Amino acid sequence: MTLWRLLLVVVFICAEAATTARAQPYPSRPIKLILPFLAGSPNDVIARLVAPHLSARLGQNIVVENRPGGGTVIGVSAVMNADSDGYTLLFSNSPTHLIAAVATSAFPYDPVKDFVPIAMVGVSANAIVIANGVPAANVQEFVAHAKANPGKLNFGFGQGTLPQLVGEMFKAAAGIDIVNVPYKGGAQAVTDLLGGRIHLNIGTPATLLPLHRAGKLRMIGYTATARAPDMPDIPTMVESGYPLVSASYYGIFGRADLPKEIVFKLNGEVNEALKSAVLRESMAKLGFEPKPMSPPQMAELVAAEAAKWPAIARAVGFQM
Repeated sequence: MTLWRLLLVVVFICAEAATTARAQPYPSRPIKLILPFLAGSPNDVIARLVAPHLSARLGQNIVVENRPGGGTVIGVSAVMNADSDGYTLLFSNSPTHLIAAVATSAFPYDPVKDFVPIAMVGVSANAIVIANGVPAANVQEFVAHAKANPGKLNFGFGQGTLPQLVGEMFKAAAGIDIVNVPYKGGAQAVTDLLGGRIHLNIGTPATLLPLHRAGKLRMIGYTATARAPDMPDIPTMVESGYPLVSASYYGIFGRADLPKEIVFKLNGEVNEALKSAVLRESMAKLGFEPKPMSPPQMAELVAAEAAKWPAIARAVGFQM
């Protein structure tokens, strides 16, 4: 065979292989969900709840991979630097996905323009918890104790997250001086709260409610507009005299150039998975409300959040 014919054969084989690869239906191999948060965080908990149900529907493994650090920059960068083929996706929550870019000039991407919302999974308000060693049984008593001890209490949080922002809002509204202690993730802050090294933490019931029920910490407030059915003894922050209303919307995002057919394929499968009674019951026990949406609906919500939270973050001096 001449060199010319050999080259033609090689070109033909490569073209055939590329055609075959394009012809394979999506997904044809495992999908990686990148979480820019620590294992054990609310994002991690809900992602691992949903992953098996989505995997069963897609017929491919869903691999949940934690890439914490840098106020979500490390995980977000991993998704942006991967191929936009639907096999490396971001699992995050709004407004954390939005406010991290406000808090640091090092955030390398635009959280709205550079990402496409794929599927909403669930929503959860925030719980306000304190260490058992703090002599307070409710929000009012905690505020009084903090005012009597300026600069002596510590507020621990996952850096660049909504709980950090809610904590700043609470401190500003109550006029209290509490020292900020940033962590790579909220789970680390909870560990130190249990050990009495910090005194205030804010997070979701997914990780905090079981500890409250076990008597390991004290939940004193909730940032929803009404009390939660599964914790009717916990007053809202509005009831406690502080107009703090916040919620995290957990979902899947891809790069902005992700093909639309993949976006809508994944959206449909996630929405079908959320119809599972088993999954819905598991989510409810952890304080998550299933929230299926179409991609346009999710994009509209993200746009509204993007217009709302950055201004609030700047107003309270939210920084990393």
